[in-house]
Amino acid sequence: MSLFGLFSFQTPALICSEAFSAFLHKHCPVVAERFCPTPWCWGGRLQTLVCALLKSRPLVSYRNELIRTVDGGQISLDWEDNHISETYPESCTRPTVLILPGLTGNSQQSYVLHAVSQATRRGYRCVVFNNRGVGGEELLTPVTYCAANTSDLERVVQHVKGLFPQAPVLGAGVSLGGMILLNYLARKRTDSGMVAGITISVAWDALKSSDSMEEPLNWLLFNKHLTHGLRQKVTRHRKILEKVVDVDYVLKARTIREFDERFTSHLFGYKTCIDYYRDASPAKKLPQTSVPILCLNAADDPFSPQSAIPVSIVQALPNVALLLTAHGGHIAFLQGLFPRGESYMECLFGQFVQAVFEHPGDIKKACGVDKDEPNKYQSDREE
Repeated sequence: MSLFGLFSFQTPALICSEAFSAFLHKHCPVVAERFCPTPWCWGGRLQTLVCALLKSRPLVSYRNELIRTVDGGQISLDWEDNHISETYPESCTRPTVLILPGLTGNSQQSYVLHAVSQATRRGYRCVVFNNRGVGGEELLTPVTYCAANTSDLERVVQHVKGLFPQAPVLGAGVSLGGMILLNYLARKRTDSGMVAGITISVAWDALKSSDSMEEPLNWLLFNKHLTHGLRQKVTRHRKILEKVVDVDYVLKARTIREFDERFTSHLFGYKTCIDYYRDASPAKKLPQTSVPILCLNAADDPFSPQSAIPVSIVQALPNVALLLTAHGGHIAFLQGLFPRGESYMECLFGQFVQAVFEHPGDIKKACGVDKDEPNKYQSDREE
């Protein structure tokens, strides 16, 4: 069956093993519900734009923490500790959702605030991993971030697990944050320190995404704005970055690809931008992952073309599920006539996070994870 055929109905296409599908239908009923996009938001571009302009912003009070990295840099973490949690009054066992924002995003993006709201109302703790230089902190070393480099995420996970060794951690990555998360889970396999992952609007093939984003209308609506945001961050940290790159040359970039060619690839040791994009693309690395992962994508996402969605790869994996909607754009999935509040995306996120934390034995069994090694958290939750 063609991918297009999968979208014949408004019910999203769920691609995964039978066991994982049964788990999701039982504990995340939204996967079986019809997704009816906002009727006046026709197409993925409009969904994406309207979401960015109109989406509400739940009030979240963060506690900021700066942690050091091995190379002498620093990472800004924003915590919502949720001390008033009635479900998990003990901080040491309160489950933690680790959120990775998109390309130029941080803890203040509306989609992050909504994710935090979904998790905390269910009793969980959240921590947002702001990529270097985007969380308001200063760069102490001439190093930023890229989709292929997972060393900072590894440092963050170690830090979080060090603080709360008994608390399970779920990784949630949005767009570029999802790419970093998937690359990390593939690299660390059974040693990831996470019980599960969820991604939203991931770019599965960075080369195809770059081509799509350079189509004239997509460049005008999205690429130009994002490139401007990337250049602003270089300008802000110019003093330290000019030690390793030609900042004036970087600031002339007019597309994300040009920026990555002149800055990101150079900074992380790639010969060309193509080499970087190949290494950053997570689709073919999915078979190396071990924990349960749910991935939400829209077929009309201008950032991640339908042709790049790894349907055939996921079909052969027991631990990965793809939920594909015909419409929804990029980090949008708006529904209802006045789509300012919670969308399909937030509903799915909340249900999956709760399913993972409240039914650890079921999801491990469904995905064939660590069959012979039940962990302490699983035993505690199922007594």
